[in-house]
Amino acid sequence: MIERVFLNHPRQVDETYVEHAVFASGFAFRLFLAGGAALVHAIIPCMFEKTASRMIADMYARTSNRG
Repeated sequence: MIERVFLNHPRQVDETYVEHAVFASGFAFRLFLAGGAALVHAIIPCMFEKTASRMIADMYARTSNRG
């Protein structure tokens, strides 16, 4: 059970649990920043016009070939 919950997925992407936790935490932080940029853009359209979409595209490029 513990192996399935905590270790199987990190192994699928060739990482340890800690490596995966660091990667996923950084990914979550970047998503938070992209969401903030999108929110500011929603209120003030001339700001961060392509920031969120560029960040999402960069994150996709980093994850599309994993596992």
